[in-house]
Amino acid sequence: MQLGTADSEPGELVTGWLDVTNLPTGTPERLPVLIAEGEADGPTLWITASIHGNEVTGLAVAQDVMTEELPGEIRGTVVCIPNLNPAGLRRNSRTSYYDDEDPNRYFPDPDAESSRPPSVQQLVDERVYDEFADSADALVDLHTAHVGSMPFLIRDRVLFGEERTEDEARELADLLESLVDAFGMPVVNEYAAEEYTEQNLQRSTAGAALNNAGVPAFTAELGGHDVVEEDTRAAGVEGVRNVMRELDVLPGDPDPDAVGPDAPVEYPVKRAVHPHTETAGIARHRVEAGDVVAEGDPVADICTPHGEVEATVESDHDGYVLGRMHGVAAYENDALASMAVRDDGDLVVPRDAEESTSE
Repeated sequence: MQLGTADSEPGELVTGWLDVTNLPTGTPERLPVLIAEGEADGPTLWITASIHGNEVTGLAVAQDVMTEELPGEIRGTVVCIPNLNPAGLRRNSRTSYYDDEDPNRYFPDPDAESSRPPSVQQLVDERVYDEFADSADALVDLHTAHVGSMPFLIRDRVLFGEERTEDEARELADLLESLVDAFGMPVVNEYAAEEYTEQNLQRSTAGAALNNAGVPAFTAELGGHDVVEEDTRAAGVEGVRNVMRELDVLPGDPDPDAVGPDAPVEYPVKRAVHPHTETAGIARHRVEAGDVVAEGDPVADICTPHGEVEATVESDHDGYVLGRMHGVAAYENDALASMAVRDDGDLVVPRDAEESTSE
C-alpha cells in the first residue's frame, strides 16, 4: 500500500509524509504517515488522531500502537496518521492558524452545498477522506474531551436515505457496535439525527467515514486535552489493539476488561451539552467526571463575585458527567458540563425526518 511517501512492504513498518496543501512559506503542509503491513492478507484498519491540535493523548496512543513489532503480529494492514492538524499542534491549539474554525467539520458530505470555493481546511479534509474512503475497512479516530474528562467512546447514529437503505444501515450499525464493544470504554451515543446534522457531525472524521463512505468508524475521547494522560494513553493503546482483534487483524479475542472502567450506569446514553445556566456568575460545580446524577440533582451553584449563591442549576436528565466546561465565568445560557444522558432513541435513523424507511 502507498500513502504519500510511505510505501508499505509485507512484514515491515514504514513511515513517510502525506502532502495535503502548500503553505505561503513555500513548503508543503504534510501529515505524518505510518503503515504496518502483515505477511498475510487481511483487513485494513485506519487510525487517525489529533485533528484538534491540542488533543495530544490521542496523538500519543496513535504513535504507541505503531510499534516495530506490529507487522509481525498482524494480518492485513494498519494505516496511521497520528496528527491530522500540524498547524494546530504547532501552537498547541484546537484549530489551525489557516482556518480558525473546527477542522473536524469539513469532511465531504454529499448534501453539502456552497457557492463559495472550498477553504484550505476543507481541501485538506477532502484529500484525507479520499485516502481512507478508498482503502479502510474500519477507522478509529482518537480525540480528547473536556478538562478532567473521563475517557469514553462516541458512537454515531447510522443514517439511511439516499446513501443506503435501512437494512444496509442496520448492518453497518451492527459492525460498528462490535468494534466499540471490543474497545472497552464506556459508549456514548451521538446526538439525535436532527442535532447531529445541525452540528455538521456527519462531516467529522468518523462521521464522514461512517455515514458517507460506509466504513464502520467511531471516536475515542481519551480524557482531557493539552497534556498526555499516561493511564489513559495505556488504556487507549490496548483499546485499539482490541479493535484489531475484533477485526481479526490481531489474533485472539478482545479483552475489554483490560481497558475499563465500565460505564457508571447500565442504561444506554447519548451525548448532551447540559445543563445550562440562566444566571450569569461564577460557576461552582457540585459534580465531577464520572458522577452519576438523576433528574433534579444539583450540578452547580452560580455565585456572585462576592461568593453569594444566586442560583442552583439542576440536571433535567438521568445520566452521568463526562466532563466539566473549561473555566468558571458563566454567562446566560452557558453550558456547565458535558453529560451522558439516558437515550431511548434508535441507533439507525433516517437522515431526513420526513423520509420513510426503504427496504
